[in-house]
Amino acid sequence: MIDLYTSPTPNGHKVSVTLEELQLPYDVFAIDLAAHDQRKPEYLKLNPNGRIPTIIDHDNDDFTVFESGAILLYLAEITGQLIPQDEKGRSLVMQWLMFQMGGIGPMMGQANVFYRYFPEKIPIVIDRYHAEIKRLFVVLDQQLIDNQFLAGEYSIADIANWCWVRTHNWSGVTLDNYKHLKRWSDEIYLKPAALKGIKVPDYQGDKSQIVESAQKIVEGIKE
Repeated sequence: MIDLYTSPTPNGHKVSVTLEELQLPYDVFAIDLAAHDQRKPEYLKLNPNGRIPTIIDHDNDDFTVFESGAILLYLAEITGQLIPQDEKGRSLVMQWLMFQMGGIGPMMGQANVFYRYFPEKIPIVIDRYHAEIKRLFVVLDQQLIDNQFLAGEYSIADIANWCWVRTHNWSGVTLDNYKHLKRWSDEIYLKPAALKGIKVPDYQGDKSQIVESAQKIVEGIKE
């Protein structure tokens, strides 16, 4: 059994979607970001970075893993699924996973802060992040011209990127000019595991807690 400490964010959903796809049993422990659960001493013992998500694998001596990309890689490797076993195939998945970790996630995350939450709208900053998101979307779109998925077979690379790309409207960017990226995103939406995973933790469709959490995080940045 796996314990998942998470919140309804793209990084959190990366892990819950992966767990659902792998059909691994797990218990959910919702972390209330607005209440700063992620900064409490008991949580920092699990995740010294004070972020979500974190997992504890009770079937492997209570082994704890933090950082969403590391968790995805761990789950793929212990199951032998969602990542190729050959050296080149594994590297290709890793490349697109790192693309999300180093590009898509940080750029969309910053766009969310300045476009959606920050009280003062700074056009030059918003434009900078929107431009970078669009550049990264072009990269994904080009990769998907001749590929159904980013690295051959459906993998953790697709899950990681999709959990962020699907939130493009929240970041203030559309998929109108990226037909291959949109085809890919729509196809993943058809997967039952993806749809179930993005509802974890279950807040009965109430997004107010997500918005409140994000706003309080911004307030913390300003302090």
